[in-house]
This record gives sequence, C-alpha cells and structure tokens, in this order.
Amino acid sequence: MNDHHKTFIAFVKLGEFLSDFCQSKSKNDPWFEKLDAAIDLAKHKNGWFTRDNVLFALSGWADLLTEENLNLWLSEYDLTQNRHKTVALIMAGNIPLVGFHDFISVLLTGNKVIAKLSSNDDVLISFIRDYLVYLEPELQKSIVFEKGQLSDFDAVIATGSNNTSRYFEHYFGKGPHIIRKNRNSIAVLSGDETTAQLNALGEDIFRYYGLGCRSVSKIFVPKGYDFDQLFKALYSYNKIIHQNKYANNYDYNKAVYLMSEFKILDNGFIILKQDETYASPIASLFYEFYEDLEVLKMKLKEESDQLQCIVSKGIIENEVAFGETQRPGLSDYADNVDTVDFLLKT
Repeated sequence: MNDHHKTFIAFVKLGEFLSDFCQSKSKNDPWFEKLDAAIDLAKHKNGWFTRDNVLFALSGWADLLTEENLNLWLSEYDLTQNRHKTVALIMAGNIPLVGFHDFISVLLTGNKVIAKLSSNDDVLISFIRDYLVYLEPELQKSIVFEKGQLSDFDAVIATGSNNTSRYFEHYFGKGPHIIRKNRNSIAVLSGDETTAQLNALGEDIFRYYGLGCRSVSKIFVPKGYDFDQLFKALYSYNKIIHQNKYANNYDYNKAVYLMSEFKILDNGFIILKQDETYASPIASLFYEFYEDLEVLKMKLKEESDQLQCIVSKGIIENEVAFGETQRPGLSDYADNVDTVDFLLKT
C-alpha cells in the first residue's frame, strides 16, 4: 500500500471514529475518553469553544471524511502531479478546527505539514494529529507542529486578519503562498422569506457566536422591511445570552451604541444596527436597506474580495442556502482559492 493510500485510509478511519463519538456509540475505546478530555481542555483554554460548538465542528468533519466524499473531491485532480514538499500552515483559531481543511489538503496531496497552531485552537488539532499517528505511524514524520519560527518550507498557507496579512506578505510573499485576510458573510433578504428560512438564518448568525468568516454579520433588506418577522423567527436562539462571554459583548456593544446615540433595534440577545460596513461586533448584526436589487448585486460583485458567503434564496449567483454557511463541502474553498490546485502546481 503506497503512502498516499495509507494517509487516505487514516482519514476515512478518523471520520468513522468522529462519527461514532458524535453519535455517542459507546465503545470500549480509550480514544473516546481522550477526545472527551480534549474537548474539556479546549473549552477551558478558550471559553468560546463550548461542547456544543466543538461537537458541531466534529460532526461536520465526520460527515465529510468518508471514502465516497474524499474520492469525489480528489477525483477532480491529478495527484500524480504533486512534487513532495513541506508546506507551512499558519492557522487561525477563531472557531474549532478552522484550519483543518488546509491540514487535510496538504497531507492528502502527499505533502508534509509544518504548522504553527493558534493558541486559541491547539488542543483539538493536536488530538487529531495523535489519533492519525496512532492509525498510521508513518504520518508522524509528515506532521510537525512548530512553536518557534517556521523554517525550511517550500510553500505557505497563512490565515489571519487584515493586519497580520501585511506581516505575512512581508515574510512569506517571495515564495509560493496563499495569504487570507478578514472576510465576512452576509444575507440578502427579499422580504418574502418563510419563518423556517429566517429561523435557519439564525444558525448562520449565531453558530460559533458569529466568530467565523462564514458567520452572517450583516443583512441587506428591502426598504420598508418588517424586522418583527425576523425577530420572531430568531427568538428560539435566545438562550445564547446565557453564555457569559457573549452576554458581556452584548452588554458592552449595546452601551457603546446607546452612548453614541446610534439608532438600534434590540430583542434582548442581539442588536441590529444600520451600518454600511460588513464586520459587525459579537452580539450585533448590521443591516442595510436596498431599493434596486441589480444595483445591490453590482455592489456585492465589486466588493466580493471582502465576502465569504452570501445567503439568499434565488437572488444571488453562487448563493448559500439558509442555515448552511457553517456546513461547507470539501470543495468550498476559503476565499474561492483552490488549495489543492495550488498545492499540486507549486
């Protein structure tokens, strides 16, 4: 069995393990206990990583890491093109396992990972590394986590903010690279959405407390839009205010808005504020009115480099269905940059 096939099988087995764990299929498996402990530690180190959100992320990967899904994804590429290389990954830590797609892309194309983990998300990925090495000991030399300065790599994939991207460009810009900046996701509403669609939109807004680049941080609504229907549909998410870190952000941002005399709409767990920018703070959702859909489409096209997902129903090209932003497929590449193609051609 060649190295690529061994790696492939290890990821399929990882998917089966995560699926069993998320469905609480009780097995006498010490790795179940280790993952339980890792979830507790991840939450201890990063208060945003609640068990519910970590399990959501793990179950998403369990669904994707099947033999059928992986084959379907990789069949689009000629993996024999790959020249073995070491790829440096600089991972973000805003949501659980946010850098995992880059991680599997590097390994499944037959390359070596040298990764700088975010201190906000170093527990879960370390557990997965240990489990993969348990399944396939050969992977030990293909996965290196580096705490110091990264060196001796052939390409880099770095994810960060608009600020850190300038730093990344300075250090890594000369060699082959993918450097990602801040992006946000939005929804375009027509006013004719069903309660079920608007309720599903709540998943896009509240999942991971809105911390992901696939989290909806702003909505575009037609002039005269009735916000009551939106608030009623979102009401089932009201328990989010019981999470301390979220509640602190809600209180703080509400106080800032009121002191600045901004006009806001508020339902006790999320604040709606009219704003032309895309990145709303935690516990806030920006909105903007539109009069002409075609003019809005043009604006969004021109500003597409700031956007990750657009949620709508039959309005926008390449739209994402309500409730689906946090369930990307293997081919849904961040910033629409094909990571696998980059790795094979570098």
